Amino acid sequence: MKPQVRPHDVVVIGAGGAGLRAAIAAKMAGADVGLVCKSLLGKAHTVMAEGGVAAALAHVAPDDTWQVHFRDTMVGGKLLNNPRMAQLHATEAPDRVRELEGWGAVFDRTPDGRILQRPFGGHSYPRLAHVGDRTGLELIRTLQDRAVALGIEVYMECTISRLITGHTGVTGAFGYWRTTGQPIVFPARAVVLATGGIGRAFEITSNSWEYSGDGQALAYEAGAELIDMEFVQFHPTGMVWPPGVRGLLVTEAVRGEGGILRNKDGKRFMWEYLPEERRAEYAATDEEAARWVTALSEGRQTDARRPPELSTRDNVARAIYTEVKDGRGSPHGGVFLDISYLPADTVRRKLPSMYEQFKELADVDITKGPMEVGPTTHYVMGGIRVDAETGATGVRGLYAAGEVAGGMHGANRLGGNSLSDLLVFGARTGQAAAAHAAGAEDPYLDPVQVQSATADLTAPLERPDGEDPYAIQRDLQEAMQRLVGIFREETDLDEALVRLMDLRRRWRAVRATGGQIYNPGWNLVFELDHLLTVSEAIARSARQRTESRGAHSRLDHPATDDVRWAGVNSVITRGIDGAMSVTTDPLATMSDELRSLLGSNDH
Repeated sequence: MKPQVRPHDVVVIGAGGAGLRAAIAAKMAGADVGLVCKSLLGKAHTVMAEGGVAAALAHVAPDDTWQVHFRDTMVGGKLLNNPRMAQLHATEAPDRVRELEGWGAVFDRTPDGRILQRPFGGHSYPRLAHVGDRTGLELIRTLQDRAVALGIEVYMECTISRLITGHTGVTGAFGYWRTTGQPIVFPARAVVLATGGIGRAFEITSNSWEYSGDGQALAYEAGAELIDMEFVQFHPTGMVWPPGVRGLLVTEAVRGEGGILRNKDGKRFMWEYLPEERRAEYAATDEEAARWVTALSEGRQTDARRPPELSTRDNVARAIYTEVKDGRGSPHGGVFLDISYLPADTVRRKLPSMYEQFKELADVDITKGPMEVGPTTHYVMGGIRVDAETGATGVRGLYAAGEVAGGMHGANRLGGNSLSDLLVFGARTGQAAAAHAAGAEDPYLDPVQVQSATADLTAPLERPDGEDPYAIQRDLQEAMQRLVGIFREETDLDEALVRLMDLRRRWRAVRATGGQIYNPGWNLVFELDHLLTVSEAIARSARQRTESRGAHSRLDHPATDDVRWAGVNSVITRGIDGAMSVTTDPLATMSDELRSLLGSNDH
């Protein structure tokens, strides 16, 4: 079929928070913008960021500043963050939140009417502006309304399968309508990737079906670099029962509001897993932790230290995994998360989504008893290498923002930083893409590339026999979960790479049955292509980094090696022969002014 043609100055691929914010910024800068999403508008993974958006507004803690937020982000990321990105994020997040409020976002309020903020793991102060435990949903609603009001053209249920390139860089994007199978091509002076993460590469994940590593793979195939792909965040608390909802996110807001983690013996175990160098930051007893929770519920400051459950996500996830592995887990292979000691009306008011989620899906009333939770694949800190100021990749005309981009979060992301990340860098990237488009020449779409991409669409349907895409997906997820999960070692990673090469061979002979209209098996073929690419990038990067840092834990290299690996990014590139290679590059230089903030103890 001959592709439809829809030209725009800027095409944004992905309509979650980052994509919407980039599209809004580009439109407000005067560009003609097309916004492409492979699901429905509003059906974005941003809604799973439930607990809040991190910004140093200082409404609850007057001593909070962007400098403390910067330090928390860098320390949480084990100093592997791009320091300029972390600085921009910390300084601009408050303005982006206030801007969102001005566009109609309805946040919870302090008694005097300001935006309320709650604590989260790794943050020195209560910093997360929130709407109960539905913050991401409110953010998407607000941005979606703004985008529609601006008249941005939206292409729903449209999958992008290839970027078109030329001597000037990226010149457009090729895809197809999921409803009809009809191909469509978007000539563009600039393309912004905002497609989110890679969770579907793993068997247990909080991510929805859209998260198949599309943007990372598209950029890699177009010649961009990927960085730090070994750093995959396993959120400590996903549902573990019943099986049909295994991995579904249990927001960190439960722990932020005072939720306690216990093993099957009723023991509060997180104190045993606190890093030695950070123990002084956490409550030393149940009584001190209780004082902190009481002060939080009453909206006042206290000298009590925060509970151990608010350690960073990588640490809590490993602690839960270890408790279960050592036989101290709950009946269904997790641990218990309990907030039922608080007044029932407080729990229902602060955590309405979690109350409904457990009541409806697990027949558990969280105001009367504990939840069962365990780690779930949640977020990838690595991604496309971008310029801190503009979101530009190494390929002219190609930009990236949000989870698909690497650098901001280092080796481990703090909760709440994802929403402020997409607001800050979505805005910056959209502005930069519009500025580039204003000075770029008309895009030339190489007909050979368009014809090749069109042929790729029909090939799986024309094979008389071949591999079942669902069987490949099942084997991929099993291999990644078992061999490239929370704890890794060289023999497992070697096996994973062998398995991935075999799965790639099988994918080349994949066959889809039926037609092109609403055919999920046929759609899966192209998503598997991307999932196999990002899975190989994760495994190769994890094998190369012979240390444990942040979310990357090597059983055969349990120590953090600051001599060899401090300030070093893993870099994935595609060779001329199409083979993937992994190398290292020094981290971007940090200014003396920023470096001085890392040693500050005045917070």
